[in-house]
Amino acid sequence: MTTADLVNENANVNANGAAMAESPRQTPLFDEHEGNDLRNRWHDVQGDFVDDPKASVQRADELVATCVKRLAEMFAKERANLEAEWSRGGEVSTEDLRQALRRYRSFFDRLLSI
Repeated sequence: MTTADLVNENANVNANGAAMAESPRQTPLFDEHEGNDLRNRWHDVQGDFVDDPKASVQRADELVATCVKRLAEMFAKERANLEAEWSRGGEVSTEDLRQALRRYRSFFDRLLSI
């Protein structure tokens, strides 16, 4: 496999190393249930603005903080999984490091797609 093949690969790898068919920009960071819950909470915040703008903005701030905290938790978990793979001690193969880099790239692309 050439470097160009690695760059042009369309398949992602999830945290368990399994291939995923979707591109990173199509794979949401939050699962469907969690994403829907956050969207519903946002719609509630936005809908309440007319009746109580100050409270609505405070709730929006809390909701955004919740999302950022959740993303930080997800990153920490992903990082721990990746680091566990390549810091097992002893020699780590180039292939293991390549797979770790692919997972970092996938996670990074997903973050940028937000």
